[in-house]
Amino acid sequence: MFAALTAALWLSVVVTAAAIRNRLYATFVGVMLGIHSLIAAGIYPYAGPLRPVFLGLHATVFVHFLFLARPRLRPLPFRVLVSLPASFFVGGTFLALPWALLGIFVPPPFVYIPYLLGAFGLFQSLSSRLEEVDVVVNDGEVSALGPHRTSSFREERPLRVVQITDPHLGPFMSVRRLRAICERAVAREPDLVFLTGDFLTMESQRDVRDLTEALSPLRAMRGKVFACLGNHDHEALELVMAALAENDVTLLIDDETTVTTPAGKVQIVGFDYHFRERAKRIPAVCAAHPRKPEHLRIVLLHDPGAFRHLPEREGDLVLSGHTHGGQVGLVSLGGGWTFLRLFGTKLPDHGLWARGRDRLYVHRGTGHYGFPLRLGVPNEESLLRVHRAP
Repeated sequence: MFAALTAALWLSVVVTAAAIRNRLYATFVGVMLGIHSLIAAGIYPYAGPLRPVFLGLHATVFVHFLFLARPRLRPLPFRVLVSLPASFFVGGTFLALPWALLGIFVPPPFVYIPYLLGAFGLFQSLSSRLEEVDVVVNDGEVSALGPHRTSSFREERPLRVVQITDPHLGPFMSVRRLRAICERAVAREPDLVFLTGDFLTMESQRDVRDLTEALSPLRAMRGKVFACLGNHDHEALELVMAALAENDVTLLIDDETTVTTPAGKVQIVGFDYHFRERAKRIPAVCAAHPRKPEHLRIVLLHDPGAFRHLPEREGDLVLSGHTHGGQVGLVSLGGGWTFLRLFGTKLPDHGLWARGRDRLYVHRGTGHYGFPLRLGVPNEESLLRVHRAP
């Protein structure tokens, strides 16, 4: 009965998605819900007395994706009753894959564990960690790209920077929440604020007023807020550009500008997001905007994976996001491991990295997207104190 009901729900959502939205979204829903449904079918027989709860949460998943066929930010009651429970259940069910596979052969023990982890992930996804980070640039040569610890050198007056990246307006990041994050950023009295892309999700690509209102506290720092584009921004480019312009944010698309701060002169280079021909595009932008003497050179580059294409000595400090800090890992426990480290120990996922005299800071993200939960990698609201070593 569970399998038949799930198959009917899956088919109805996919057909509706294709009819109302488009084939691309229908394909995404078909794959996402298909994997979720197969794992859930393997777990359901072992849910015991919690089967009614399991069925209720399972239903919210289909309702959530069905409503995404007409994308818009949903009111709080819908998010509390549908979107957030659905995200929790999808995340927990994906984590339950080993239990589902084991259940093919023997009854799996402790089937509630992945959902306990999902509950913790739900809490982490709705909260942020306030931090202050000291970064020393031009702090000696490094032989190869890798995680970096700065020296004990500290300037009396460092450059104070706040970075907001990957807020992803949606179920976890309401307009009210992002507005509060921007208000806290302004209250920390930074010299500069940098926005490094990916402002939206499927839900928030409809109405420019949502992002405009969420970023509105940044108007208090006119002339001190700069942005670059992320990959998801190209899905609703005109909306993103209009919201940034309305809030007096300077958007740098393969362009540069300079600003004088209490900590000295700063040159800011902002790159557009390009997936193809990065090895040609990034050096070309650097050549068009050469380093200026007596300026600290800060580069805004959404994807840290593109850092390897940045010519050496072109970025005293490169600010990136995109990875959401790895999103699943052991950072909350004080470790450095994240899911992305499975694909290479030198893949920049979070924190400070170095190559030669260039420094790369990968922000863990203000929000998240894709996998529906954070787990062990908290959202970041950090103030960077940037020190220039002699």
